[in-house]
Amino acid sequence: MTTIKMAVIPGDGIGKEVMQEALKVVKCVQERDSSLQITTMVFPWSSDYYLAHGRMMPEDALETLQKYDAILFGAIGDARVPDDVTVWELIMPIRKNFQQYVNFRPIKSLPGISSPLAGGNDIDFVIFRENAEGEYSDSGGRLYQQQPQEMTIQNTIMTRIGIEKIVRAACEYAQQHGKTKLTSATKSNAIIHSMKFWDEHTRKTVTQIAPELQLEAIYIDALVAYFVERPQEFEVVVASNLFGDILSDLGSAIVGGLGLSPSANLNPEKTFPSMFEPVHGSAPDIAGKGIANPIAQIWSLALLLGHQGRKDLEHLIVQAISKVLEEGVVKTADIGGQATTAQMGDAICQEIIHMTLTAGGV
Repeated sequence: MTTIKMAVIPGDGIGKEVMQEALKVVKCVQERDSSLQITTMVFPWSSDYYLAHGRMMPEDALETLQKYDAILFGAIGDARVPDDVTVWELIMPIRKNFQQYVNFRPIKSLPGISSPLAGGNDIDFVIFRENAEGEYSDSGGRLYQQQPQEMTIQNTIMTRIGIEKIVRAACEYAQQHGKTKLTSATKSNAIIHSMKFWDEHTRKTVTQIAPELQLEAIYIDALVAYFVERPQEFEVVVASNLFGDILSDLGSAIVGGLGLSPSANLNPEKTFPSMFEPVHGSAPDIAGKGIANPIAQIWSLALLLGHQGRKDLEHLIVQAISKVLEEGVVKTADIGGQATTAQMGDAICQEIIHMTLTAGGV
């Protein structure tokens, strides 16, 4: 028996809509597998919650979440609340306090989806983004506000242990999946302190953990160009928080768009719950129209199940997504169709049912 206690935070905008489809898939999978027991609790922490209570989540929210095995997150962002408030009072505290130092993002071509790149339909690599420190730090501030000499400092925080942990995770993934090359995003020719430190400890860690891997360090400005010119050559990419954030969205774009792309904020040791979320934001321009693509949210659910030890269910859901896209009958507007959010969710559930019946069970 696999028992998973899952916290659900739909958030804002289309997050609420795509989350409904992910929970639909949870129900569908449970009905097909008697050995799986998932209990869910939905928490209404969002911009609406902020406007009503003056904070994005309750004071004891982290204590509450720590009681769960995993967190399924939707999206955050609302024009009524400053973006730095929604990010730093909800997502960042969860990532940092729960030591979710690995942001894992698969970049994979899917059947039935044409890449905007010529010959770009055999792309399959992953990005390991350092998720707990780096450029996304609240260390810094402003001086002499509203005066001619006004100035600001924003500090990048990189620690040896932080670099070693993200590189170790990338190396272990490469070894487990038969990869031969690790690509490190850097800019040490210009950012001479933090990025040279990054290069040094990336190299040391790879030498100690996975000396058989080919390590290539590529300057970030060249790397974004290579993502477009020759994405098929990448296997595992490791990057700092900011560089990884940029590369992840670019990676999503070259395989068809943000609506297809999942992510995982992992605490590999499982000391704390990990959090799984689509790459896309709350998309207020289409919120409430019922046309958002739920695939990224459903795929994020698949990553959650895999992290909880059910790789078979992760594979099942991803295969169901691939089959629906390959058939091409049900497609949302972002990938050239007219299906609703609910219709896409229903199609994936129907494919899961069909696949399990054909196979004689999960």
